[in-house]
Amino acid sequence: MREAALRSHRQAGLARLYSASALACLLACGVPMAPALAQDVTDVATKVPSGSQMLLAADTLVYNNDNQTVTAIGGVQIDYGGNKLVAQRVVYDRNTKRLVASGNVEIVNSDGTKINSQHIDITDDFADGFVNALRVETPEKAYFAAESAERMGGVLTTFHNGVYTACEPCEDKPDKAPTWRVKARKIIWNGEKKTVRFENANFEFFGFPLAYLPAFEIADPTVKRKSGFLIPSIAFNNELGVGVKVPYYFALSPTYDLTVTGSGYTKQGFLGEAEWRQRFNNGQYTLKIAGIRQEDPNAFIDGSAFPTSAGHNVNSGDVGDPNKFRGMMGTKGQFAINPRWDFGWDILLQTDKNFSRTYTIDGYNDAVHQSSVYLTGLNGRNYFDVRAMRFQVQENALDSNISSRSDKQPWVLPSLDYAYIPDMSVAGGQLSFNVNARVIRRDDLDQAYFTPYVPASGVQRVRGIEGESGRFTAEAEWKRTFTTDGGLQLTPLLALQGDVDYLNASSGSLAAINAMAADPRIDTTADMRSSFARYMATAGLEMRWPVLFSMTGSSHIVEPMAQVFMRPNEQYVGGLAVPNEDAQSFVFDATTLFERDKFSGYDRVEGGSRANVGFRYSGAYDDGWGTNAIFGQSYQLGGRNSFDSPDLVNAGADSGLETSTSDYVGLIGFSSPSGFSGSLSGRFDEQSFEVRRAEVKAAYSGLPVSLSAKYAFIQAQPLYGFTTDRHEVTLGASTHLAENWRVFGTGTYDLQQSVLVKDGVGFAYNDSCFTYLMTFSESRDINTKEVSQNVGFNLSFRTLGDFGSSQNSIDTIQ
Repeated sequence: MREAALRSHRQAGLARLYSASALACLLACGVPMAPALAQDVTDVATKVPSGSQMLLAADTLVYNNDNQTVTAIGGVQIDYGGNKLVAQRVVYDRNTKRLVASGNVEIVNSDGTKINSQHIDITDDFADGFVNALRVETPEKAYFAAESAERMGGVLTTFHNGVYTACEPCEDKPDKAPTWRVKARKIIWNGEKKTVRFENANFEFFGFPLAYLPAFEIADPTVKRKSGFLIPSIAFNNELGVGVKVPYYFALSPTYDLTVTGSGYTKQGFLGEAEWRQRFNNGQYTLKIAGIRQEDPNAFIDGSAFPTSAGHNVNSGDVGDPNKFRGMMGTKGQFAINPRWDFGWDILLQTDKNFSRTYTIDGYNDAVHQSSVYLTGLNGRNYFDVRAMRFQVQENALDSNISSRSDKQPWVLPSLDYAYIPDMSVAGGQLSFNVNARVIRRDDLDQAYFTPYVPASGVQRVRGIEGESGRFTAEAEWKRTFTTDGGLQLTPLLALQGDVDYLNASSGSLAAINAMAADPRIDTTADMRSSFARYMATAGLEMRWPVLFSMTGSSHIVEPMAQVFMRPNEQYVGGLAVPNEDAQSFVFDATTLFERDKFSGYDRVEGGSRANVGFRYSGAYDDGWGTNAIFGQSYQLGGRNSFDSPDLVNAGADSGLETSTSDYVGLIGFSSPSGFSGSLSGRFDEQSFEVRRAEVKAAYSGLPVSLSAKYAFIQAQPLYGFTTDRHEVTLGASTHLAENWRVFGTGTYDLQQSVLVKDGVGFAYNDSCFTYLMTFSESRDINTKEVSQNVGFNLSFRTLGDFGSSQNSIDTIQ
């Protein structure tokens, strides 16, 4: 027997062995076999690039020409095409064409997969192999371990007495059982079908056996999409009963797929759903359909053949309605025409006002769904958006704590917004342009649901006119800021806005408007016009004088501020001549004090000369505390006060701006480095300083407890539809019982009606591989006190799937 031995240090040996042609001949086909095992075990077809050179480092190399073996001993490191092997000993037998690595073997594949074992034995064609005491870590952080493993045919890898989990091992306690794991007599990894099959398996949770599973199969952890059943979920509803959802996923192509879901409800029968998804290079779209033949439609109806106050679900028609089929169809899509322009849509069609919300159809179960088709462009500071819209109300009395809004909402065909700011300055200042247009078509008169002042008329506010109306608005604004030597900042402003409007109102709408004009509290007459044009020109000046005070440990900025706007009266107001569709919601508070036009939309334009006066303050402290405040008042200097000029919805009534001297508005807040924060804001009568509106917020965010509290008060606004004061308190809390455990709760109480409007509690656990959430919530109608309850839970096992309820959980604080 002839033997030759070469001993060297690793770096010197590496240099010599790298240049030895004999070693390359012997090991070029043998040494890379071990890294190839990683490829097959994880079923990732990582290929060694052509022309790759093999690098080998070891303390000792032994050539045995008689036995045709090459042995690398001591700190063996092999690097070939990005695949790495580390072991204490590697033997290649040219007769049997087997590569054997032993002693703390670790293989790191080029994709990041790690394999650890004490012994790896594999043939050089990579088709068959045997491994003892194997541990595998995939790039997706999924972990396999087994007493032994073997690979057959280059496709199947079988783990004997194996364990699978997606939980990372604990560094401090590596022997500690993971949150969950699956122990199986046999685990079969099919690299061709991309599946992992478990036979004679036990599912363990925190080390305790929870369920015996004779056999089940999941997708390969490296696979993101594979056909098969998804984990089912359950749901509960008073009208539906208990429901079980079972989805099946079809991975039809890399670019499109289909999910079909069957749901069985104990009270209403079988609900079928299907969702198609398809992706393209420049976008994607989805199509979803759902339908059910209800076994008990009358569950949604009271004795008067109308939905109950809590009968907020499917409007199933009269008692005994033979039409039991209910359904929906929805589609969403978005495509990039180019880097600046996007086109898309979101459309919902359904047989009933709130079918999708009742059956919690994912993506379409919001309280108000906006169906739209749109085209959007964005380039720097320039913006364009045109869309057709329809708002579909799916809320109920318990959602809004008032009578639910009608499902008969208008079409917006179309709505246009365009904003343009030139890159260059104009006369040293900034010029901006805004364009807004809208066309609204309403098939029914949308009257107020509040108790009318004149019972015979049935009308207090006309929130929406039956018929069609349109408006086109263009606005230009220029402003420039000058700073004096004393720090005073002067900003002159010029603005011009023009509108063209038309209206085609039904006779019923005109009658409702005339009835409103007859209300003795409204000093006006109806003068509804079919078309008109108007303008508003504004010349303004803003003065700010920020003053910095520096003290030991803190700095403060006090900024007195005043604005003066000179403009003519608002046109066509006071005679109920202009429909108000987009400026119905109006709140005067510290955040709107210094707005040039305080109305929320374009249908109303603030007119008359006005001054806004107040100050802003901010403080910063070295210990991390921060404070801020705003306080001020607004004055009508001349002309007609727009907020004292009624329109069809009485916008501005009881707002605090309807008098020549407005109410005071203010806000004060603070934040701390320890997680405490709070604010107090309000509106106060300009003579008596009586509180008209107030909001108090306080919060603490930290460990182990997070708290939040909010109190809101709004004084009665009879002309605006609220005849009584509104007081409401909302509390929330969350506490961490341990590192991963959390308990939380929230509640809202109406002090005026003495009703706990909604409340809920929940319990949650979360770590890197498992999430558990359980909630219980209640909602109450403030008028009938009727209670709606919801119980939800969800368990999520990473790589295995989710199980639980599809019901929305309660709002929580972290």
